[in-house]
Amino acid sequence: MSQKQKTYFNWSSGKDASLALYHLSKQDALDVVTLLTCINSHHNRVTMHGLRRELLEQQAQSIGISLQTVELPKEPSMEVYNDLMTQTIIGLKSEGYSNCGFGDINLEDLRKYREEQLKPYTIRCHFPLWKKDTKKIIFDFLELGFKAIVVCIKASLLDKSFVGRTIDESFINDLPANVDPCGENGEFHTFCYDGPIYTKPVDFDIGEKIYREYKNPEKDDEQQVDSIIGFWFCDLLPK
Repeated sequence: MSQKQKTYFNWSSGKDASLALYHLSKQDALDVVTLLTCINSHHNRVTMHGLRRELLEQQAQSIGISLQTVELPKEPSMEVYNDLMTQTIIGLKSEGYSNCGFGDINLEDLRKYREEQLKPYTIRCHFPLWKKDTKKIIFDFLELGFKAIVVCIKASLLDKSFVGRTIDESFINDLPANVDPCGENGEFHTFCYDGPIYTKPVDFDIGEKIYREYKNPEKDDEQQVDSIIGFWFCDLLPK
């Protein structure tokens, strides 16, 4: 029997990552032994999702896979992000990692970027959810027994009432027609706290809802693109 290939998973803490890890872990050739997560070290939270580090650590502990973080500054440039990621990848490669997994579904540019970044290190990328129907994905997620809560929403697409809600059939049915059922275009982000890859649920209390605005990295003066993007966050408090 051939030896399993050492694999790390790019871990966001959300539902798509959880479902993708579930499927990737079933591949006999791969051994997923590390979850890799970007942390905003200034706020001590998962980048974009806004999840507290303590809950991320409890999540990884429940899954039973070691956690490695990439510590980013408060407002990292793309150059700083790429440099830190390159250092991390070089380290993982030196430790014998030859494969990695992602929860991406249909963003072609993002997949191309990931594959191009890892190609020089001959690390093979796996996308277990790639090109699957997003409505089917979210219902498969629920049918398998996963549980997730919405921790961040894009304010221009969803109102405040959506943040802090549990992902269920009612939530999916309430989404506007222009919002992807999996939030694949950044409409919303989640924290997955239970499911078949977890040994026990991650326990938390729901905290306050906070509105924040950020500079739009896609701002182009020649296009009608807002220079500021607003998000609602729901703070989750470790128990």
